[in-house]
Amino acid sequence: MKVVADASAFLAVVLDEDDRNWVIEKTEGCDAVSPEILPYEIGNALIAVKKKGRLTEREILRAFDISQRIAVKLVPVKIHDAMKLAIRFNIYAYDAYYLQCCIENKLALLSLDGRMCDIAKSLGIKVLE
Repeated sequence: MKVVADASAFLAVVLDEDDRNWVIEKTEGCDAVSPEILPYEIGNALIAVKKKGRLTEREILRAFDISQRIAVKLVPVKIHDAMKLAIRFNIYAYDAYYLQCCIENKLALLSLDGRMCDIAKSLGIKVLE
């Protein structure tokens, strides 16, 4: 089975967060798919973690390198359509790219973002829970 995984899922695994085992369990036997922006979003999130003083520069760079070794198929999405979703639901464009990826590829969503999961359900997207 293929599933669209967002940056929150990747970060939970890479940063050994509380939801790490849940993400691994939910994706076991699945092929991960994400919009092409995934590595950029992971990089941005890791820099935000560093700015909060949670990790050192070395730890951040190591976490990014580990994230790049996780098997995922990066795919393009229709940015214009994603922007419409972002406007409609008042969400960040980054979040809308994942929703658009689900819509275009007819795939379920794996995210730790409760609001994005709620929006996905309202759009008829299956959410892994």
